[in-house]
Amino acid sequence: MERGYALAARAASSVAVPAALAVLLGAVSWQVADTGPLLGVDRRVRTTVAYLRHHLHSPALDQVAQWLSDLGNAVPAVPALLGAGALAAWRARRVGRRRWWLPVPVAALAALAIPLLVIPAKAYFARPGPFGIPLAPDQLGWYPSGHTSTACIAYGVGALLVGRTLARRARRQLHAVTALAGLGVGAGLIWCDYHWFLDVLAGWSLAGLLLWGLSRWLPHPDR
Repeated sequence: MERGYALAARAASSVAVPAALAVLLGAVSWQVADTGPLLGVDRRVRTTVAYLRHHLHSPALDQVAQWLSDLGNAVPAVPALLGAGALAAWRARRVGRRRWWLPVPVAALAALAIPLLVIPAKAYFARPGPFGIPLAPDQLGWYPSGHTSTACIAYGVGALLVGRTLARRARRQLHAVTALAGLGVGAGLIWCDYHWFLDVLAGWSLAGLLLWGLSRWLPHPDR
């Protein structure tokens, strides 16, 4: 397992990761802007999920999906991010690290980056949601998914900051749980029919680019 994690971490640090994410985000954005054929994926995913939701008819599963979707709300995501920044700074100061205060402004800037990245894109693409109801003049679009971006950036940045104060094994476990949570939020949004699949995919890609850059910029956790 340790070797597998090391290989995965080495692959994730490659410049191929942000390049692939940027290409994916660009291609999906182009298709959404031009109503291209790739949007057929959205319709097929929605049809499949609706079929599963109908035939499984599981209130418990529906509730879990709703709970996961709610993790992408500004509350609790942004307070969790700011709290993680404060916790990381406190832990770093206890062990006498240089620039122990750094997680606090990083967390604050990440919280500010979420609306700065998402809101202009939503306004530009102005994509209607899965139900196809036209947007009101003062309403933002569905693309990219704000809940997905908020969750992945907030919890992801928080995990990066706190993880740098933990032992290697605990750090890896925290990163794995956070990644699963980010995937879960997107899956919950699709299951509840709140977002198209491509909205969520764009949110994952956008957050992945930010997290990759931040992970390369932050001091090494073992220093």
